[in-house]
Amino acid sequence: MSPAVAALHHDCAALGTRLFTITAHDLTNGLFRRAYTSHPVEYPTHGTKPLLRDAWYDLCITRAQPFVANTPAAFADLFFDHALITSMGLGSAANLPIIAADGTVPGTVNLLAGAHHFTPDRLAAYAALVERHRPALLPFVLAQIPHGGPGV
Repeated sequence: MSPAVAALHHDCAALGTRLFTITAHDLTNGLFRRAYTSHPVEYPTHGTKPLLRDAWYDLCITRAQPFVANTPAAFADLFFDHALITSMGLGSAANLPIIAADGTVPGTVNLLAGAHHFTPDRLAAYAALVERHRPALLPFVLAQIPHGGPGV
């Protein structure tokens, strides 16, 4: 595992994140691939899910903006695994894009915590952490994608 990923996971946990994953976006094959997980039983790294071009995709991938949902009701329609998330006692989610130099988003850092966790101040702190670790995160994420890129 990348030392940058371990450091980012540690830093996010210190801010209150209880579930931490990094997802690589394989646009060529229409899949999201889990590249790192803090919970390998519930969310194994070999897991994939179909890439849907929905409101989440438009915000996080097309516009490269963070997605934040501070209640289960706010993410239930977008996350097929919302029942698993809430069964783990998690009630808020934030997905922060990892932005490449060309403006594409080959991956996201996915954070889950208790309900109402992602205040504007906390979100800014998480975004600063992702940006600080971005130079090392990009090669890690790109290595998870066949052909080494987002395939736009």
